[in-house]
Amino acid sequence: MKQSTKQLTFSAMFLAIGLALPFLTGQIPQIGKMLCPMHIPVLLCGFICGWQYAAVIGFICPLLRSVLFGMPALYPSAIGMAFELMAYGLLVGVLSQKIGKEKLWKIYLALVAAMLGGRLVWGLAQIVLLGIKGNRFTVSAFIAGGFVNALPGIILQLILIPPLVFALEKRSVQRNVGE
Repeated sequence: MKQSTKQLTFSAMFLAIGLALPFLTGQIPQIGKMLCPMHIPVLLCGFICGWQYAAVIGFICPLLRSVLFGMPALYPSAIGMAFELMAYGLLVGVLSQKIGKEKLWKIYLALVAAMLGGRLVWGLAQIVLLGIKGNRFTVSAFIAGGFVNALPGIILQLILIPPLVFALEKRSVQRNVGE
């Protein structure tokens, strides 16, 4: 199978996971917000498919989920998340391409940098989106929304994503050597 076909297929799968995964936590919205379920498939997409695919999937996932299922609310949540997740996908894809994925610490480095960059983009998006309606987005709201309330999701991402990407990369390298 051609590489672009694989990337497109995996990207579609990550989009579907991003749309479906919040249903697991959707019964209790506070838990869903804390676990950041849409972040996981977008970050994985960046590692597996590359920044181009992950940026697109990251941008459309929250918007599509908002339109299809009404959650998250389109304004300002889904729009702000669209920019945040686009940044995650773009950053993790670019960074993992530049520094590599052959060692676990490199995966962690790309992941943490992308998580910080995505949260900064989310904060900037909130400033603009809330500013349109004449509201302010404070530093304390940024810290609470981007870090404190999202801490369980951050921990989950740090536990789940690097070993999964490392295992997939190791398997891919072994498969390519055997061909």
